[in-house]
Amino acid sequence: MPVTITIADIERAQQRIDGLVHETPVFSSTVLNDWLGHEIFFKAECLQKIGAFKARGACNTLAWLIENNAQPERIIANSSGNHAQAVAWAAQQFNLPATIYMPGYSSKVKIQATRAYGATVELCEDRFIVDEKVKIAATEKGVYWIPPYNHPQVIAGQGTIMLEALQQVDNIDAVFAACGGGGMLSGSIISTHALSPKTKVMGVEPLNANDAAQSLRMNAIQKLTAVPDTIADGAMTLSVGDITFKYLQMLEEMYEVEEEKICYWTQWLTHLLKLRIEPTCAMTMEGVVRWLRTQKSKQRVMVILSGGNIDQRTQMSLWEQDYLDLQPQL
Repeated sequence: MPVTITIADIERAQQRIDGLVHETPVFSSTVLNDWLGHEIFFKAECLQKIGAFKARGACNTLAWLIENNAQPERIIANSSGNHAQAVAWAAQQFNLPATIYMPGYSSKVKIQATRAYGATVELCEDRFIVDEKVKIAATEKGVYWIPPYNHPQVIAGQGTIMLEALQQVDNIDAVFAACGGGGMLSGSIISTHALSPKTKVMGVEPLNANDAAQSLRMNAIQKLTAVPDTIADGAMTLSVGDITFKYLQMLEEMYEVEEEKICYWTQWLTHLLKLRIEPTCAMTMEGVVRWLRTQKSKQRVMVILSGGNIDQRTQMSLWEQDYLDLQPQL
């Protein structure tokens, strides 16, 4: 049976996580709006618990399990970063032990934060080994696996971002969000289509990790054969899921962004918004400007800033070249 997630599921998720996660603010830059000639709004999930939107899905999943008298003895998860922190944090909120399988190349900031939330971290050579180990662990009695994106309650939790954002700002013409495994985008599509049917939803992913774009072009899920080489570590997933792919097929467009542009927009958004912003979500602005170039009238755009966890290695790579002398324009 195909899995269907509705706006009612997302509204219930919002009720479950109320008081546990933040209602994040929406920012804008007058300077950027003047330069581009449009209104851009930024939903700052970089200010969410654990510094990323993933707290919503992890928290909702655990609250849903407990609500349905299915509390596990132990939680496990596989992630290269923000989902790892989110599950560790959520498990701590519900006093449950957690084991997180992470690739050794994960951001050191994210590894340390996951441990700081009380989880046991098992580092593996690469994402392939991570995914195999978590599947084996999931067969153990009393263990519940919270996957990073391909889970109805994870998606419902992420859907609360746009449920919240559309209550904060009205008359949005388009929503842009980064695509890793597609959980945030799937939730955004469900919420946006239900609450503001006229609003378009667009995805953005690194050109170097474009499994979602390939999948959409082939009309079938495509899996990357090697760990992608991208600075956008939140979008290094090897493939989307069967649940998320169904929703990604409802997107208006999926934009693929070069590494140089990812660095460019990370620098500029950090400068203009005075926020700590991960490359994974900063790259969405490249999709925004490409879309705006095709528009004949002034548009109101919502951009989801999905996270703000950056380690020193990534910061150094980001600033190897200074892009701030190249002003954004259409």
